Amino acid sequence: MASDVCANCAARGNQAADSCATCGREASDAVELKNCAACLLVKYCSVDCQRAHRKQHKVACKERADELKDERLYGEGHERPESDFCSICTLPIPFPMSVHSGFQVCCSKVVCSGCQFAVIKRGMHNCPFCRTPLLDETGDGGAVLARVQKRVDAKDPDAMAFLGEQHYFGWLGLEVNISLAVELWKEAVELGSIDAHFSLGNQYIIGYGVAQNTAKAIHYWEVAAMRGHVESRNKLGMCDFTDRNYGRAVRHFLITAKMGSDVSLGMIKLMFAQGQASKQQYAEALRGYQFATEEMKSPDRDEWKALSEREKESAK
Repeated sequence: MASDVCANCAARGNQAADSCATCGREASDAVELKNCAACLLVKYCSVDCQRAHRKQHKVACKERADELKDERLYGEGHERPESDFCSICTLPIPFPMSVHSGFQVCCSKVVCSGCQFAVIKRGMHNCPFCRTPLLDETGDGGAVLARVQKRVDAKDPDAMAFLGEQHYFGWLGLEVNISLAVELWKEAVELGSIDAHFSLGNQYIIGYGVAQNTAKAIHYWEVAAMRGHVESRNKLGMCDFTDRNYGRAVRHFLITAKMGSDVSLGMIKLMFAQGQASKQQYAEALRGYQFATEEMKSPDRDEWKALSEREKESAK
């Protein structure tokens, strides 16, 4: 009985079976069957039966568990998270977001450069979102840090991720403190910050401030990618590309190209030139990228961009 059931599970035909994969006992009022949590292919009436079947089942279990994981990894996270949209105009923010938006330390909102520019044109000197008077961020950073810390004390995960970044790079007059940055990111992860997931993944992949652990890095990036974090998915794509898993890499880059990432579009273009991606995949990525970037445009953003480019030219 057990060997027949195992053959069925290996062939993916046992998901609907309503009997124990080891002893064959059927479900009843007295017998409660529980799915194998990893693969959901088979059921067991007891822990002892699950242990007895483990050796026969482990190959099929791992294969199906990997399939389920990939279904989630590539099936989720095709839409950018709410934090990638301007809190004022509600349009998605172009990449890199740090260039095209600003984090408001008073309310932890992200506002695009176009909306910030529009506020300045109107002569306003308050936070575009909550109207708190702006601070001079070119000084020692003490007043800015006080506002951030207030949000951190209120358990705001976005503020924690932001403060971790300040400690990591030594910005706002702080000394570089990697261990404190990692501590803040870990707490922010527990509170749901996908940016903190990305940052921790970066630390574990290089072993800076934490013990180097590639598996942990991949895990943090996967969690963030499935919630729409573009940079995390691009990291996964680069890992697969480096490992010559080109099919997996293209799947990642296709998703992020359609979300407006020029980095991923460039990678698919490169892979197409090298014969690792098809012409159809490159065309699909290009169409998706163009559609996504059109959605990010606004008159205020265009005006801010034109002004920024003129200032760069005059500074040369």
